[in-house]
Amino acid sequence: MSYRSPVGDILFSLKAVAGLPEMIGSELDADCDWDTVSSVVAEAGRFATDEIAPLNRPGDIVGARYENGIVAMPPGFADVYRRWAEAGWGSVSAPAEFGGMGLPHQVNVACTEIWNGASMAFALCPLLTEGAIGALKAFGSRELLDLYLPPMIAGRWTGTMNLTEPQAGSDLNAVRTRAERANDGSYRVFGQKIFITYGEHDMVDNIVHLVLARLADAPPGTRGLSLFLAPKFLVNSDGSLGQRNDLRCASIEHKLGIHASPTCVMIYGENEGAKAWLIGEENRGLAAMFVMMNAARLAVGTQGVGVGERAYQQALAFARDRRQGRGPKGGDGMAPIIEHADIQRMLMTMKANVQAARGICHLTAASLDLASHGRTAEARAAAADRAALLTPVAKAFSSDIGDEAASLGVQIHGGMGFIEETGAAQHMRDSRIAAIYEGANGVQAIDLVQRKLPLNGGETVRQEIAGIREVAQQVDKTGSAGFGGTAAALSEAASALDAATRDIHQWLQSDPQSALAGASQYLKLFGLTLGGACLAKAGLAAEAEAAQGNSGELARVGLARFFASKLLPVAPGIARAIAAGAAPQHGYEAILADSA
Repeated sequence: MSYRSPVGDILFSLKAVAGLPEMIGSELDADCDWDTVSSVVAEAGRFATDEIAPLNRPGDIVGARYENGIVAMPPGFADVYRRWAEAGWGSVSAPAEFGGMGLPHQVNVACTEIWNGASMAFALCPLLTEGAIGALKAFGSRELLDLYLPPMIAGRWTGTMNLTEPQAGSDLNAVRTRAERANDGSYRVFGQKIFITYGEHDMVDNIVHLVLARLADAPPGTRGLSLFLAPKFLVNSDGSLGQRNDLRCASIEHKLGIHASPTCVMIYGENEGAKAWLIGEENRGLAAMFVMMNAARLAVGTQGVGVGERAYQQALAFARDRRQGRGPKGGDGMAPIIEHADIQRMLMTMKANVQAARGICHLTAASLDLASHGRTAEARAAAADRAALLTPVAKAFSSDIGDEAASLGVQIHGGMGFIEETGAAQHMRDSRIAAIYEGANGVQAIDLVQRKLPLNGGETVRQEIAGIREVAQQVDKTGSAGFGGTAAALSEAASALDAATRDIHQWLQSDPQSALAGASQYLKLFGLTLGGACLAKAGLAAEAEAAQGNSGELARVGLARFFASKLLPVAPGIARAIAAGAAPQHGYEAILADSA
């Protein structure tokens, strides 16, 4: 089944949910207009549909291949990546000073969804490069910026993030990779890193590795981590490539999904040590790495949206063609399964969830834009707090939605969904990693309740809930009868989120274990409620357009109503589960004891 980038849905969300056109005109110091944004997103959609999407299935079948330290990408990947880079797609929101377009981050998030919907495995390479560019731009010396940023932004070099080690996954306190100071002001890195996405490949001339390591005299734990830049090939002062650095790919992993994306075991310093340069300050590497990780977390949430959208498109096409049973319209022959109520329920659930998650990702990107380019210091500070609050929700809720949509897509295909030839199973296999990497979703939930809810004395989350209530009030006052009980359901969910927020705040003070036990449920409640508000805003915008003579978007009202009536009613139940606290009677030790 062919895939088409959902350009219309993306632009409508940027306009109606994130408010990008008004933001460009009044709140952002941005050198672009809405027509420019629309043209860029449309062209990204064309490139992804025509060039990248055809790589998805063959790339999954062939996969990246490793032999004697060399990783060969599947046929076509290098050629398409070269055309992607030459078209300037690596520079969408990069600073103009180093060759970027300097467009709002919302435009880049739109493109990120488009690349991932076309091929998640392909899109992972620029995703990591973008994060490396952000960390380098924020903390690198001017010399490093001038030498490395232009070719990375141009897509001629790619970037990686090297955190994980065999004994150090989510807990970076256990990092053992070490660094030594050299007499020339550089460093030498020794150690092993695992799960390094695109750590080695044959699509570009050089790969820039950002590596967390520990100096011998560093304090223990994460306070003693430093961040280093270690290129595959050393770079001369004129930008030309020199000799091969002392680092290599030892192997690639054999994975459940994203087969065309090489996940590498990297070895640093088998001989004299991998030559590297400090990014930022010694023992302050985690601050620099978090710039990269936060960018990657929103991008991974957007991956969930992209893969969920592709799974929906394929399931919809299959449901229109596949005939089984007699439909409600009667007749002698078998009906397309899309006529059956339960198939309609699953398709509507996929579409509503994907569009809700898309809206959350766009709101997060809008906050990042305002945090960087808002016109006043107060606006930038408030936006930074909102971005911090929404980032774990965007990452975890949206990647969970990608999983759910892909699973429903397999279910709609029935037995054929379990057969690899249809391609439905690939979406399920590919999407599964998004809930795990760049901070597992449980870690995102803990971050949300422990670090983000207390922001600004709790005022940031209170304002978010107030904004959801305001949307419910707007639906109640100005929405048509087509919204049905949307206003009431959204208001009920906002009250449930408000109550759960107060419970979490109380648990943090009196019983932290209960706060942690309810964290994942709280994040889901947050995502559902905010997602419902996003769909309601889109529905209101569609009715406003209809009043001006364009009724082509009115189906969005029905989608908001479906979400509110069929998916949002679980909100009060989730709030009650959070209020129940952590430990059932007898405790988890007794319940989880081995009964064999």
